[in-house]
Amino acid sequence: MWYHIYEAQMRASEPLRVAALASLKLQESLNGAADNPAARQLLASLEMTSRATLTHTRPPFGIETVKVENEEVAVTEEVALSLPFGDLLHFRKDIDAPQPRVLVVAPLSGHFATLLSDTVRTMLQDHDVYITDWKNARDVPLGQGRFGFEDYVDYLIEMLEHLGPGAHVVAVCQPCVQAVVATAVMSEDNNPATPASLTLMAGPIDCRVNPTTVNDLATENSLDWFKQNMIQTVPFPLPGWGRRVYPGFVQVTAFMSMNPQRHIDAHKNLYRHLVDGDEAGADRIRMFYDEYFAVLDLTAEFYLETIEWVFQDMRLAKGELTHRGRLVDPSKIRRTALLTVEGERDDICSVGQTAAAHDLITDLRPHLRHHYLQPSVGHYGVFSGRRWQNFIYPQVKQVILSMEA
Repeated sequence: MWYHIYEAQMRASEPLRVAALASLKLQESLNGAADNPAARQLLASLEMTSRATLTHTRPPFGIETVKVENEEVAVTEEVALSLPFGDLLHFRKDIDAPQPRVLVVAPLSGHFATLLSDTVRTMLQDHDVYITDWKNARDVPLGQGRFGFEDYVDYLIEMLEHLGPGAHVVAVCQPCVQAVVATAVMSEDNNPATPASLTLMAGPIDCRVNPTTVNDLATENSLDWFKQNMIQTVPFPLPGWGRRVYPGFVQVTAFMSMNPQRHIDAHKNLYRHLVDGDEAGADRIRMFYDEYFAVLDLTAEFYLETIEWVFQDMRLAKGELTHRGRLVDPSKIRRTALLTVEGERDDICSVGQTAAAHDLITDLRPHLRHHYLQPSVGHYGVFSGRRWQNFIYPQVKQVILSMEA
């Protein structure tokens, strides 16, 4: 029922946003329209009104060029492998020298893979980058079947097999667990496409370590509570109508409720920048919320299995997780270099939860183990922003380079 009400509200308020956007463009087309304080306040109000919405369409990555060895080269997005619930997206560069192939594993947690645009843009300097471009579950027809935790793992294995031997994995946030599972299964099977290195960034490998508010929410409520309160049915006439999902708008609302004042202050600052004519300051906030308010629905089975298996039962950490009926054994990972990365101020995946992977991957030789703790960054700072670019990325680059033949 929530989903039907939400869709009705979005459709009902759409004319207001369209009118505000049209008025904004008209005012901006008039020379001198913003030359006085009253006009700037009007323009700022119109923009704030036009932006008061969520979008359910993936925004562009916006990576058209990248600098490779002091030369600006064009970047072209290509779908290397298309699957019902996600694509393997390749950022192709026309360069002569081969670069290490890297699969960036994006989280499936309410936002599109474009949340990792800065991650991809930075890595493209030195790597041949692919990313898991997950599809919005509300756009996937019910006839395509289910997509659960194990299907996610199978997708990673299929994508790595498509890339072939010698590729590397960089998993960000929630899919660190699935990345470990996929690597363990491939290692045990002696799969030639087993990744050469595995980088886990701010992921919930063991949620028993320094539990956060997110972890407490998962453990203080039963699985039935999540089923009854968080799962909705996609309404007609959306392509995925009838599919049971965890809506992206619920996830964004939950994230914002963790620190509402920060988001209120950000929008106050946006309005102030617009009135003051500070386009640079306004653009920084615009860019963040353009991405933050682009939401993606998760299939109910993936969401509920992740809640139960990762956050409630902690099956991987306890040695109880199975994949397609067989016990997952991380100790089989013996030739894949491991790097774990954490942020000192991460309030979503706290210090120690990702490093716990080293306790599970027991048979890895010391020179293949690496851990990096970045001071003074929260969750998003691990994979985006200045400290990611200047401090964390060099660690990732070095581990990948060390495993290149």
